[in-house]
Amino acid sequence: MERIVIIGSGQGGVQAAISLRQEGYAGRLTVIGAEPGLPYQRPPLSKAYLKTGDAEALRLRPETFFEKNEIELIDHVWVDRIDRDAHTVHSGDRTFPYDHLILATGTRNLRPPIKGAERALDLRTLEDAARLRAELDMPKRCAVIGGGFIGLEFAAVARALGHTVTVAEAAPRLMARVVSAETSQRFLALHEGMGTTVHLGDPVVAVDADGIALASGAHVEADLVLMAAGVVPNTELAAAAGLAVDNGIVVDATLLTADPAISALGDCCAFPDPATGGLVRLESVQAATDHARLIAKRLVKGADAPYAAVAWFWSDQADCKLQIAGLSCAADDTVRRADGAVFRFAGERFSAVETVNDAKTHMQARKKLAVAPIQRSELEAVGYDLAAL
Repeated sequence: MERIVIIGSGQGGVQAAISLRQEGYAGRLTVIGAEPGLPYQRPPLSKAYLKTGDAEALRLRPETFFEKNEIELIDHVWVDRIDRDAHTVHSGDRTFPYDHLILATGTRNLRPPIKGAERALDLRTLEDAARLRAELDMPKRCAVIGGGFIGLEFAAVARALGHTVTVAEAAPRLMARVVSAETSQRFLALHEGMGTTVHLGDPVVAVDADGIALASGAHVEADLVLMAAGVVPNTELAAAAGLAVDNGIVVDATLLTADPAISALGDCCAFPDPATGGLVRLESVQAATDHARLIAKRLVKGADAPYAAVAWFWSDQADCKLQIAGLSCAADDTVRRADGAVFRFAGERFSAVETVNDAKTHMQARKKLAVAPIQRSELEAVGYDLAAL
């Protein structure tokens, strides 16, 4: 294999390049990124960066790293199409041949059909974060559309900086897509305790010059409006090339598409859940880096082991670090331990645990889930003490 091309210079794409070199790949290696400049971490954009403004601290690797490892980094370039027959990637009049192609195209912010939505700011890129940080240099009334991780992380930082904050969430509870009702309630209390106003089950219908209008008829005065209503996977390039797409670029358990010359990883791909077999798409830095390592082993060493890593996520909001080990769904049952840890169950199968400022339980769950499936009865028998299993 003489040339590998990676589309996407986020954490997953960069990790794929790093892992390929670590595994011994000596061929030509090209990473094509749409954003200008060196690759950087996204998670701190809604947290540490808003406080410090230190863009250098976000860099994944210095320029010398890419030079030393002979990784050709091409920034500020949008890929127009993939020619699967010719094994080429095209951007305008530029052509990049490949023996294997890795799609790490990530996601983009969802823009719901809200009147005046173009007035709202985003928080997805370093450029977005820099603009937001500049807006927060003097007291502001901030309205946040969306009560998920990004919206709540921003809300916590903005309140800590002394701004007035209102969060409007269309769902009946915060972070409803990813956490239990118990954890939602805990974080609602956190944000309201900080002085943030939270509207639940009341969708935003318009953004205007003075703030946001809600379906209930209420109007929230705001100088700054942040759109944090979720993301959508960037699958258009793959779909145009004839690859299967289903809420992500469809891959098998080894992260290979139906085309044996194309793999996909990270937020943009839908892969078989090791526990259920159903397709899942994870918006997780750790999943993206784990995907990258697995693909590198497959391409260089011929390893065909399926992706089976335990999913885990985190969100820092004020002085609370929410951590989730495992993958649950809204229908899962819950058991709340006396110390606040919330255990989730898909029928009899232990699916996930949600903790706040409890790294010990989080790590115990990740280690136990990585070994074998755990049944509800097993946890009940030991009083939900993971260490006693």
